[in-house]
Amino acid sequence: MSTSSPEAVKKLLENMQTDLRSLSMECKKKFPPVKEAAESGIVKIKTIAARNTDILATLKENSSEVVQPFLMGCGTKEPKITQLCLAAIQRLMSHEVVSEAAAGNIINMLWQLMENGLEELKLLQTVLVLLTTNTVVHDEVLSKAIVLCFRLHFTKDNITNNTAAATVRQVVTVVFERMVAEDERFKGIVELPPPVQGNTNRRSVSTLRPSAKDAYMLFQDLCQLVNADAPYWLVGMTEMTRTFGLELLESVLNDFPGVFLQHQEFSFLLKERVCPLVIKLFSPNIKFRQGSSSSASPAPVEKPYFPICMRLLRVVSVLIKHYYSLLVTECEIFLSLLVKFLDGEKPQWLRAVAVESVHRLCVQPHLLRSFCQSYDMKQHSTKVFRDIVNALGSFIQSLFIVPNAGNPAATNAPAGGSGSGLQGGAGLTAQAAFEYRGTWIPLMTVSVQGSAKATYLEMLDKVEPPSIPEGYAMSVAFSALLDLVRGITSMIERELAKEEEESAVRREANPDQNAQPEPGAHLVWEEMVSACWCGLLAALSLLLDASTDETATENILKAELTVASLCGRLGLVTPRDAFITAICKASLPPHYALTVLSSNAANLNNKTYSIQGQSVQIISPSSESHQQVVAVGQPLTVQPQGTVVLTAKNIQCMRTLLNLAHCHGAVLGTSWQLVLATLQHLVWILGLKPGVGGALKPGRAVEGPSTVLTTAVMTDLPVISNILSRLFESSQYLDDVSLHHLINALCSLSLEAMEMAYGTNKEPSLFAVAKLLETGLVNMDRIEILWRPLTGHLLEVCQHPNARMREWGAEAVTALIKASLAYKHNPPLAQNQRLQLLLLNPLKELSNVLHADIRQKQLESVLQILQSQGDSLGPGWPLVLGVIGAIRNDQGESLIRTAFQCLQLVVTDFLPTMPCTCLQIVVEVAGSFGLQNQELNISLTSIGLLWNISDYFFQRGEAITQELEREEAVLQKQAQEKGEPLNRPFHPAPPFDCLWLCLYAKLGELCVDPRPAVRKSAGQTMFSTIAAHGTLLQQPTWHIVVWKVLFHLLDCVRKSSTTADKEKIESGGGNILIHHSRDTAEKQWAETWVLTLAGVARIFNTRRYLLQQLGDFFKAWEVLLDHIQSAALSKNNEVSLAALKSFQEILQIGTPVKESALPTEALALAALGVPPVLIDPLGASGPGRPLLRSDSMLERLTRYSSAELQVPPPGEESALEDSALWWSAWNTWYRTGTDSTRPPGGGTGTDRPSFIPSQPFLTALVQIFPALYQHIKTGFSMDDLRKLGVILHGAVSVPISSDASPFILPSYTEAVLTSLQEAVLTALDVLQKAICVGPENLQVMYPAIFEQLLLFVEFSCKPPQYGKVETKHVANAKYNQIQLFAPAEWVALNYVPFAERSLEVVVDLYHKTACHKAVINEKVLQNIIKTLRIPLSLKYACPSESTWKLAVSSLLKVLSIGLPVARQHASSGKFETMWPELANAFEDFLFTKSTPPDNMSIQEFQKNEAIDVEVVQLISTEILPFANFIPKDFVGQIMTMLNKGSIHSQSSSFTEAEIEVRMREEFSKVCFETLLQFSFSNKVSTPQEGYISRMALSVLLKRSQDVLRRYVDDERLSGRCPLPRQQVTEIIFVLKAISTLMDSLKKTQPENVDGTTWAQVIALYPTLVECITCSSTEVSSALKEALGPFKDFMQPPVSRVQNGES
Repeated sequence: MSTSSPEAVKKLLENMQTDLRSLSMECKKKFPPVKEAAESGIVKIKTIAARNTDILATLKENSSEVVQPFLMGCGTKEPKITQLCLAAIQRLMSHEVVSEAAAGNIINMLWQLMENGLEELKLLQTVLVLLTTNTVVHDEVLSKAIVLCFRLHFTKDNITNNTAAATVRQVVTVVFERMVAEDERFKGIVELPPPVQGNTNRRSVSTLRPSAKDAYMLFQDLCQLVNADAPYWLVGMTEMTRTFGLELLESVLNDFPGVFLQHQEFSFLLKERVCPLVIKLFSPNIKFRQGSSSSASPAPVEKPYFPICMRLLRVVSVLIKHYYSLLVTECEIFLSLLVKFLDGEKPQWLRAVAVESVHRLCVQPHLLRSFCQSYDMKQHSTKVFRDIVNALGSFIQSLFIVPNAGNPAATNAPAGGSGSGLQGGAGLTAQAAFEYRGTWIPLMTVSVQGSAKATYLEMLDKVEPPSIPEGYAMSVAFSALLDLVRGITSMIERELAKEEEESAVRREANPDQNAQPEPGAHLVWEEMVSACWCGLLAALSLLLDASTDETATENILKAELTVASLCGRLGLVTPRDAFITAICKASLPPHYALTVLSSNAANLNNKTYSIQGQSVQIISPSSESHQQVVAVGQPLTVQPQGTVVLTAKNIQCMRTLLNLAHCHGAVLGTSWQLVLATLQHLVWILGLKPGVGGALKPGRAVEGPSTVLTTAVMTDLPVISNILSRLFESSQYLDDVSLHHLINALCSLSLEAMEMAYGTNKEPSLFAVAKLLETGLVNMDRIEILWRPLTGHLLEVCQHPNARMREWGAEAVTALIKASLAYKHNPPLAQNQRLQLLLLNPLKELSNVLHADIRQKQLESVLQILQSQGDSLGPGWPLVLGVIGAIRNDQGESLIRTAFQCLQLVVTDFLPTMPCTCLQIVVEVAGSFGLQNQELNISLTSIGLLWNISDYFFQRGEAITQELEREEAVLQKQAQEKGEPLNRPFHPAPPFDCLWLCLYAKLGELCVDPRPAVRKSAGQTMFSTIAAHGTLLQQPTWHIVVWKVLFHLLDCVRKSSTTADKEKIESGGGNILIHHSRDTAEKQWAETWVLTLAGVARIFNTRRYLLQQLGDFFKAWEVLLDHIQSAALSKNNEVSLAALKSFQEILQIGTPVKESALPTEALALAALGVPPVLIDPLGASGPGRPLLRSDSMLERLTRYSSAELQVPPPGEESALEDSALWWSAWNTWYRTGTDSTRPPGGGTGTDRPSFIPSQPFLTALVQIFPALYQHIKTGFSMDDLRKLGVILHGAVSVPISSDASPFILPSYTEAVLTSLQEAVLTALDVLQKAICVGPENLQVMYPAIFEQLLLFVEFSCKPPQYGKVETKHVANAKYNQIQLFAPAEWVALNYVPFAERSLEVVVDLYHKTACHKAVINEKVLQNIIKTLRIPLSLKYACPSESTWKLAVSSLLKVLSIGLPVARQHASSGKFETMWPELANAFEDFLFTKSTPPDNMSIQEFQKNEAIDVEVVQLISTEILPFANFIPKDFVGQIMTMLNKGSIHSQSSSFTEAEIEVRMREEFSKVCFETLLQFSFSNKVSTPQEGYISRMALSVLLKRSQDVLRRYVDDERLSGRCPLPRQQVTEIIFVLKAISTLMDSLKKTQPENVDGTTWAQVIALYPTLVECITCSSTEVSSALKEALGPFKDFMQPPVSRVQNGES
């Protein structure tokens, strides 16, 4: 409820009246005047209340009267009354109804009471109420009131004193508050400046307003009083203390700085009165030296007095804090004093309060900045700021050094020592303290950070200097330092941040202007840092060294870190490095030799702080050292040394270091070196090893068990390693410059590590390498700016001799490359070729490293890159391929294998994604894998890859062509601009064809590789690709393929084959057996030659139409034929045979295929119109024939029925028939044939015969002729035929080596032709067929063919000789089988079947050609007979029985055809010479000189006899009937012969049983019959002839008569004994002859038979009858047959006349 509300007023009035009533009551007896006054007062109040509306105002006007009764009451000095009155007065005052006059009266009354010592507390209360409720008291009255309070302060009563002191303080405050309020009121009014007075009047200051004046007067008098001078205004003061005065001064100065700063008068007071006063009062402290006070000292004032001194310092603090700007010079003095008070010679308490004062300054960074600006930065001024910091520093140092400052036995001090700052209970934690060289100083908690809460500056009640607890000063100084650092750094950083913000805003506003901030601020900051860093560093390092408390250590480190980072931000390199060095040193074990640090520290300060007690072995807290040892490890040095220890503090410092690097990396610049070097050493000592991605993991040290870690540190390690990693991760937030600093630092660290690792196999320090990797990985977004230094250095590491170092270098490089390629750059790599090549370049550089482990790593990473980024390599392909292909033979298998895996991956997956220009490189690389000689399987597989590549070219041909042509155009343009020719292999050919040519060239190189398997595979692949994909090439390219690829290859192969080693190769590699056909290099090369020749031939065959358009086809054809010839004549059966197969192929000779056996594919091709010849001569996979790949020929053809393999258009058929080509082929064939069949020259038998061609070879050779002949027949002359004959004859004569004979020779009994013989006959057959249908002029060749065939027929009896080679005949061979396998023996063939077949051919041919003029003219028939005479005359002596039998039958056939012709041409005499030949032939055969073999069976004999009979029958049918046309001599010879045959001559050698058969009865009988028939049937042309016949008959009959007679006689004589078998046989024959004769006579015309003949026949009859008695049944039966015909003579005799008439 406010005092002016109606209720309050009403209440007031009531209370007033009540008070007055009470007063009148009290004073009724003793003090009537008072009573009256009271009563009149009641009346007065009532009237006022009744009359006035504004009661309070009226009351105030009349207050003097209203108050009067109460004042009188006070005058009574009666306590009860006085109290009542004072209470009433207070009530009035509180309602503000006291006027100035009344107030004066009240004060006066109070003064009286004071003087009387009454109601002192009530008085104070009343004064206070009076002064605080209103402002009516002024000037003298006010001063009186104040003096009153002062007076009461100095009473004897303690309570009164204290109350009065408080009142004084309040009153002083009120006075100044009034002034402040007054200023507020007049704020808006502009005042005239006060006139400057020459001499200031101290008593009245006219320019001031009332309240201000009061304040002024009061303050001035306070100064007077403190200075022990008389006051001007406070009249009536009796006594005063300096301490109280100083307190009042301090409170005014502290609470009302505005007053002094705004009013000149007050400022004047400050400068003129306060400061000198302070300085004066300080003098005893300044002069005082501890310990110099002696009893002789004159004035006791000199001794510093704690209460005053302390209060002075408080005043100074206030002055400095608030009035620094006014009192610059004075403050300089004060500050210098403060610094002096910290001196070691001052009393302990003085230093303590001084430190507290300094602490107060330290928490005001802005103030400190002002000092720096005002003093340190001025030229001739004291460096106050620097001095303050240094003073603090030296203060701290002095505490450690001064012997009585601490407790020397501190090490053993009980944990519960003095001081309030102890942590925890005694047993649990040691007290926080500093310990240095045996001095132990406990650390107390003195104030909250950032506030300087003083202890001793607040001890206003103490008169005696207090005892300062141990460690207090240290603790305050420590706090001061920390607050100083914290304040300055946070202030500067705030301002820096603000400045950056503003400049950013400015930049946004106008980006062009690069406004620099005003340098002033920066200068100040730099000066501040420069001024304080030395002192700070000295103090902090010492403290850090001495600290035993983790929290304290943490704070010190934090301070060092903040300063370092600030210096970094301000660009102050030296201080930054100094602080960082300090942290680094603290992280490492004491005295650790690390050059980077020692060089840095040398120029800072030469104090060495060390930790005592370096016992290393025992890890126990009880060790002398006051730090807990947590790790023992190896120092990282070149020379192995002992172990070093790390303490918990070292680890803590390490964490700070990490923190520094982590948070302030951007400002570290060159000091990264320090930081990283230290970290490297720590990491080494702790035994952290790098893991994946460069992160360091705890790993056991490699060398021995020297690293020992306590559990305390073990738990820390993962954290440390994590922070380490995060440190480098945070490098992504550094700017480019800082990042470069970091990388440079890491590189130089790494160089040191490399230096150290040289020449030792000791584990190297991999810290730098691992961290370079980590830094690279997190800065992928700007990898370009750091890539070169980073990878450049790592590549050096890769070449280091120390394997572990090297391995990590490679790990780092490859990891970076993989990561950088996988990173999603912006723009993507695909659009940033330059970057991509930059990133891949180190991969290429790794190829130059010779160490296999690095190459292995490189290739593994290539594999991974391919698997992950293969699709996006683009322009990087050449690089990657270059890496894959950088293999050498000295590199070992595993490298080559890894590289090859990469290549396989490329070929299988990535050909489509790479630029086509790289395809050539792929071919090169694949080729180089084929050529390496470390791993055969890889060589073979790489050839397979080349095939796959060719397939790819084929499938993507169009796309590749387009891309390559685009590229070519660009290159062409560039070349033109430079004025150079375009430099590219196979240049004139189009680019796509060049790709093929490169492929073929590579395969060509592989085809002459030293390893047979590689050659074989490469050859097959090459020919398959050319076959499958050659259609894509353009014509000019084919020219290159033929000359530069194929023929070049043939030359190389031929050369290698002919010079190859003939030494036997021992079986390769122990367990691999080599077949005997491949056991010399020569044989292996032979296989290659075969393959190559076959391949080339096949190409010539399949691409004939295309090649013929090339212009120099004929030349190429000649070269090819030359190759074929040289191969055919090589002394190697395999090669020579294959050469002929190739020959066949290029002549397009297909192996005959039956219609049904043609594969469907071929039929389909035929349907397409492809001649079967093209399909596959010699079968699809003969020896050395490349197997067709999955795409069958049919597919290829259908794919290309439009391309070059099509059937030639009708007009071009002649191209195939180009006779020059064929004659060239014929010449080759002839040369080959001549050379291969020419028998070797003479030599002694002991010489191993020279090379003799094999049967298959000769067969193939001969088989070529028929087809060849088809093309050359038009010009084939007799001369050529003769040449052919020589070759055929030669070929047939070649013997077989004995070891091959069992496979080629038929067993002797089988009459089979060898394939060679078949072929020879086929060749002749082809010829004769051609002649047959050919023109007349060809037919002259018939005799030559007969001649050739007849030569062969002779082989049946006389096998041919082959030069002087000794051959065994099969005939002997069959008896001594064992000898057959004698090594150097040659076996002649069994020529019988061949001769016989030739004979059949002759017969056939003669059959067709007997009438030909040439055949007649050339006496072919005679020659046939002449030839046949040989086997016929030998008969049983022939090597084979079949021969003479065939000869006979052939003779019969030939004669049956030839004789009519001969008769026809009898007149011409062309057959004259034939007849004698024929007669001799008959004679030799029928009456052979050779005896039949003994073991011949009767059946056989009878068969042979039948043959003889046939001959005779031929004579009887073909010759004798035409005797008129036949020369007589011949007929005579025949008759003689028949006669000889019909007269039976017995052979004595027969056994009884055989005689009957062996007598050739049948033959004799036929001869006889023929003779008879011929005798009777012919009209005898000449008497002589008839005579011969008759004579022959009579001889025969006479002989019969004789035989019969003799037989009858002998029969009689012999009685019962049988006659000899011969005789019986003879008689039987005679009997048979008689019956035959009878038959013949009957058949002939009667007129032809002579009368005497009949007589002789009839004369036989009686003799025959005689024989009837014989006992032999055989004779009887024969007799019966002989007698039978005689019945025709039984007829009645006819009369002669009749007979004569008839």
